[in-house]
Amino acid sequence: MRIWIKNPLAILADNAGGGLVVENGEISELLPSGTQPSVPADGIYDASNHVVLPGLINTHHHFYQTLTRAHPDAINKELFPWLKALYPIWAQNLTPDNFRIATRLALTELLLSGCTTAADHHYVFPAGLENAMDIQAEEAERVGLRMTLTRGSMNLSQKDGGLPPDSIVQDEDTILSDCERVLSRYHNRSKGARLQVALSPCSPFSVTPRLMRETASLAEKHDCRLHTHLGETHDENSFCLERFRCRPVDYLEETGWLGSRTWLAHGIHFNDDEIRRLGHACVGVCHCPTSNMVLASGHCRTKDLEAAGCPVGLGVDGSASNDNSNLIEGVRHALMINRLTYDAASVSHLDALRWATKGSARCLGREDIGEITPGKMADLAFYKLDELRFSGAGDPIAAIVLCGAHRADRVMVGGEWLVEDGQPARLDAHRLRREHSAAALDFVRRL
Repeated sequence: MRIWIKNPLAILADNAGGGLVVENGEISELLPSGTQPSVPADGIYDASNHVVLPGLINTHHHFYQTLTRAHPDAINKELFPWLKALYPIWAQNLTPDNFRIATRLALTELLLSGCTTAADHHYVFPAGLENAMDIQAEEAERVGLRMTLTRGSMNLSQKDGGLPPDSIVQDEDTILSDCERVLSRYHNRSKGARLQVALSPCSPFSVTPRLMRETASLAEKHDCRLHTHLGETHDENSFCLERFRCRPVDYLEETGWLGSRTWLAHGIHFNDDEIRRLGHACVGVCHCPTSNMVLASGHCRTKDLEAAGCPVGLGVDGSASNDNSNLIEGVRHALMINRLTYDAASVSHLDALRWATKGSARCLGREDIGEITPGKMADLAFYKLDELRFSGAGDPIAAIVLCGAHRADRVMVGGEWLVEDGQPARLDAHRLRREHSAAALDFVRRL
């Protein structure tokens, strides 16, 4: 079918005041104001009450953490003490069943915020959860988002001088074998792919240099992306200097990760020379503004990274350090913290929206999403301005960010409506809320 998305209130695309045409899951035509499709449409959707954005793209998350939001043992702490408080809880209580419902809720929450593609960095594999990537693939198909299955790993536990408990790390052979399995089963490099795979050792303080090198080789073999946490806190810098005798970016280069396959989570504590080196190598950085503020980790130098040549994307980060999965709220937070980092004239709402769309697509290595332009996939987020918070707004697109949009009215992925009238089309949100609340309560009771 050819669907004409007609006469939007505003649209984040050039010369498209008359809307766009969706055909076979792709954007086939943009229409200037006052014009009609070159070929008659089979259906018309009147978007005159909607601001239309490219579907938002989340490039860093931890879905399982929806089970431990605002946990009393972890609030009001910085990263390392926060992790030490939560690692034992996750290690003892994460099961396939509660992991599945946590994943489903996170995906749905993202979708309702206008997110159409998500990468989840899952690295916790206690006994019994070896099929975590399969569960996430099933849930992404169920909810309808595109997803990068980010097969994380940890093999440096407390007994070896790392941070995580012994019970949630895996040995190197097990990790690499499962990475091969997941890549062979789910990694699809074709246009419009619903599932792709990235390999993601967790962080310098939870994996060995050998695992980093072997993972980089595996990514080269299978032509997939690489992802890890880097430069998030001063504690991480100190750990790398003490254990590896170098700073995190040096460690990245020594392990074969300083290249365009790689995108990093956070990327806060880089000096000028490191930003230059990262940009020269086209390493992507996922900016996580909400988590960075909650944990007081610091300011990501987004504009400097972009100027150096780094793709900059956006992520909500974990639901225990955010504490939600709402990417359009993250866009607003990105605008605000970056104006504190730079100034009001240097960072606009369009910068923040670009990070959440085109920049995030570049981080994931995808050229088929992230923009409203012919040939891209029809992944679109529609927002209404009918709440009190928007009354009096002069610029509709700026209003989405500045006035604090937090929920999409409609969302389309590959030409399919997945959110209609603010509700997910494929599942019952009220039932999901009850099931997830029960799972989270049981999770706590198991302590």
